Amino acid sequence: VQLVESGGGLVQVGGSLRLSCEASGRTFSSYAMGWFRQAPGKQREFVATISASGSTTLLSDSVKGRFTISRDNAKSTMYLQMNSLKPEDTAVYFCAARPLEFIAALTRSYDHWGQGTLVTVSS
Repeated sequence: VQLVESGGGLVQVGGSLRLSCEASGRTFSSYAMGWFRQAPGKQREFVATISASGSTTLLSDSVKGRFTISRDNAKSTMYLQMNSLKPEDTAVYFCAARPLEFIAALTRSYDHWGQGTLVTVSS
């Protein structure tokens, strides 16, 4: 499956962005999906994950209450709605896919990755 992220950009503190991850090449509804991010000089970290059916989600503690993960299997697209953005949310955001129903929070659990989209939160 091929993944393409979009929706990144520059936003002020407290603002909102919605990231999209469009998939092609395989049956999107068979893949659990995840969002990860990597800030300069730091390791890639888990942000959110959603099961293949969309029935189960998990968000990291650092974004819980501010970010929402969702998917539209008919459009082969996953979303990350980001509200109340903080400077520490600045990073390249990657989407990832794994050919299983169940969610996962580890990078090694995912087989396919997008190229990333940059989110910059300015103060």
